[in-house]
Amino acid sequence: MAGIGSRLRPHTLTVPKPLVPVAGKAIVQRLVEDIAKVVNEPLNEIAFVIGPNEQFFGKEVQGHLLKVAKSIGAKGSINIQHEALGTAHAIYMAKQALSGNVIVAFADTLFRADFILDASVDGTIWVKEVEDPRAFGVVQLDNDGIIEDFVEKPENPKSNLAIIGIYYFKDGSALKNEIEHLLDNDIREKGEYQLTNALDSLKDKGSRFTPGKVIEWWDCGNKNATVNTNQRVLANSKEKLVSDTAILENSEIIEPCFIGENVKLINAKVGPYVSIGNNSTVEDSVISNTIIQTESHIINATITNSMIGNKAYYDGSANEISIGDYSTRKIG
Repeated sequence: MAGIGSRLRPHTLTVPKPLVPVAGKAIVQRLVEDIAKVVNEPLNEIAFVIGPNEQFFGKEVQGHLLKVAKSIGAKGSINIQHEALGTAHAIYMAKQALSGNVIVAFADTLFRADFILDASVDGTIWVKEVEDPRAFGVVQLDNDGIIEDFVEKPENPKSNLAIIGIYYFKDGSALKNEIEHLLDNDIREKGEYQLTNALDSLKDKGSRFTPGKVIEWWDCGNKNATVNTNQRVLANSKEKLVSDTAILENSEIIEPCFIGENVKLINAKVGPYVSIGNNSTVEDSVISNTIIQTESHIINATITNSMIGNKAYYDGSANEISIGDYSTRKIG
């Protein structure tokens, strides 16, 4: 999670993308919880790989990440990638965690799956069938359902199974050795050390990788994608979504919605698919399919497909908006 999330600005100007909330929880926390369900056994350590930028990854963010690990009973570690040199290089920053059973995940995606990980195989690559695989890395399978090739953005795809960015390795030390080989011999692709090169080498040495097919794959790369992911998470959630401390005055909630602690709804119609963070207020407004973060105030608004940051104030009539933390916007 070392990137700066430029496609999700302004919401990532003050907060790293994996900590942006979806349905009331940070993206990275939901990802960790989803992986724990698929693994179906306790996670011992969660190694977070972050960037060197103190603005995004300072002590407060690091503390938040360690709490995410603790919340599922795991040890947390913070590992810094000081230079963006590719996916394999980023993984190697947490080399102390690369032993035994290892899951590698890129923290800008969420998923819904009904399979349980098969720990008897050498590895599993999470994949999703897509209509146009040319924009993705894809896997090709042999007649036994074993992955026989990894192809990055194929012009003439022979498979529609896109890699979603989550991987299982039965032997993390074997992955570490392959990455060390890339680094020691300066084997790069497009100037970076790529995980797919390490996967190819493991496969050529006899490792058998199987596909883990997910039902849904939700991107959090930009505003529209994140709002859509919020919708899908709410639609599939079995969690308690409306806080008992929420205050409703002449207001209506059309579920599913996440309503945080001490939220005030005054003369408001909210939902469906709205997430409102703690201590925010919405009054004289109609809100649907929108994410509003904490301590924000929305008044006289009719909005949909929107994102509003923390400690923001909005008074206006635009149908669709995207404003970041500490923003004030009043449209007369």
